[in-house]
Amino acid sequence: MPDYIVVFKDYRKRCNLITWVLLTIFGAVKPKSMKHLFTLFVLLICFFTTLQAQEVPHHISNGAIYEFIDELANKGLVTLNTTIKPYSRRTIALALKQADGHPELSKRQQQEVTFYRKDFNKELLVGKDFDKRFDVFYHSDSLFKITINPILGGQFFNNGDKTVYHRWGGAEFYGSVGKHLAIYGSLRDNHESRYLGGPEYISKRPGAVYKGDDLNKDYSEARGGIVYSWKWGSLGLHKDNPVWGSGYSDAVILSGRAPSYGYLSFKMQPVEWFEFNYMHGWLVSEVVDSSRTYRVYNGDREVYANKFIAANMFTVKPWKKLNISFGNSIIYGDTDFNPAYLVPFLFFKSVDHTYNSWDNWVGHNAQMFIDISSRQIKGLHLYTSFFIDEIAISDMFNPATHSNDFAFKVGAKSNDLLPNLMLNAEYTLVRPLTYEHFIPTVDFESNLYGLGTYMGGNAAELFLSCAYAPIRGLRLQLDYTHLKKGKDYQQIFDDGEVALHPEINPDQEEIRRGLPFMNEVRYKNASITFKAAYQIINDGFIFVEATRNSFDGPDKEIYSNPYYLSGDNILSFGMNFGF
Repeated sequence: MPDYIVVFKDYRKRCNLITWVLLTIFGAVKPKSMKHLFTLFVLLICFFTTLQAQEVPHHISNGAIYEFIDELANKGLVTLNTTIKPYSRRTIALALKQADGHPELSKRQQQEVTFYRKDFNKELLVGKDFDKRFDVFYHSDSLFKITINPILGGQFFNNGDKTVYHRWGGAEFYGSVGKHLAIYGSLRDNHESRYLGGPEYISKRPGAVYKGDDLNKDYSEARGGIVYSWKWGSLGLHKDNPVWGSGYSDAVILSGRAPSYGYLSFKMQPVEWFEFNYMHGWLVSEVVDSSRTYRVYNGDREVYANKFIAANMFTVKPWKKLNISFGNSIIYGDTDFNPAYLVPFLFFKSVDHTYNSWDNWVGHNAQMFIDISSRQIKGLHLYTSFFIDEIAISDMFNPATHSNDFAFKVGAKSNDLLPNLMLNAEYTLVRPLTYEHFIPTVDFESNLYGLGTYMGGNAAELFLSCAYAPIRGLRLQLDYTHLKKGKDYQQIFDDGEVALHPEINPDQEEIRRGLPFMNEVRYKNASITFKAAYQIINDGFIFVEATRNSFDGPDKEIYSNPYYLSGDNILSFGMNFGF
């Protein structure tokens, strides 16, 4: 029997094996030969196939199930940490199982539970002997489960002048090997007949890396991962869209709007009253590293500067249905991967001081945050998120020298004031220069899309929403959004126009201090949106949406896509299967 199989069978030596595998992956140990590489491959297969798993993340784009799980949580029927998303399919399955048959469910809610369990019971049951949803391919036995489905959809938009469309197609799979190892992946190819998104615009449309001419553009999105889970935790490798922070308009910590990126995740919940989440991600700076760029034939091979994120979140639950979460993150770039940031529990700014001193021109960009979510009043969700980019305590209340760069969100959502009616109100404020940095490789973004709220710095939003779900699968929703944005100070600094703006205090040594919040409104939009969506079968929707925008301000052409500016009323409709 080969030596490596003997080593693998000895459980006490698995830690040494895992250490060797990780060191090889990260390049600390160099393979000596092709036989060495083959041994590594066999060990990985043997190790993972003897483990068992269920923690498949369910993507945030499937808003219907997230809305319904939130409804159950607000009603007090299930308890889960809604600050961290995406949820795993197993988490959703257990929540549905817990709520099923509860006497406080309305007729419509019980029908929703029954409907969704046709899908998510696949995480809890073996085989096909249950009331299961339609899948193009599904296999389940005591060791291996896999689901494969197509992704198809299209949406048409009309602004009163021109009709354009967005179509998408692809496929997805997810499954598990045993009880602890999960795998998932998807590929979506998208085409927009008229460019509708982009990082330069203030928009809630998901971020994309476009290619094509000025109008017709394509983009693709590949997501997936592998997750090993055990009774009190999980460890995963993903390319996905993590979302951190409470909110229904979007989140101020990690909004999930940027194109998906690769990251390691670690989660543990050793006791009921404590949960910990960590991630380390590989971001896309889109800043060309001239030292590594070189000539190839008649052009340049451009190489982007490295950029990473490390973040953690501690969640304590002092009372039932009250979650208090706090954590910190760092964006570091222009350097190689640093394994110190793999230590999940650290205060990362202090690590940065060790490696790069206290000099802002040498160091990196750190943040802190806190999130409070309370469902202690039945039918009412109260929440707030606070994101701190920079605050100098000594100058906090000095209007001329403060550096109060932060964002916060406060809101409330009520369920069942009337049967099947949901009301939501939230307010978000983002101070100047929040999420931004004068060194472009360490600002809070990836692929030029902000990782935080879609508005960027020096902005505020009031969001009001009323949703009604009269029957299973149908949701009618009316949203009002009032958004205002002031000067883009970072652009002023980049353009060298500081002297033209005396309110920035150009005579100070630190011209980035003492910035006023929105002393001039440069852009605003008051929009009203009505949405109706009906889920015919699991993951199969038809939908219609009507929006009336009211753009104003001297920067409206900077922040609004020209298609939306050419018509205040946008009507859209479409259908899709899969996410």
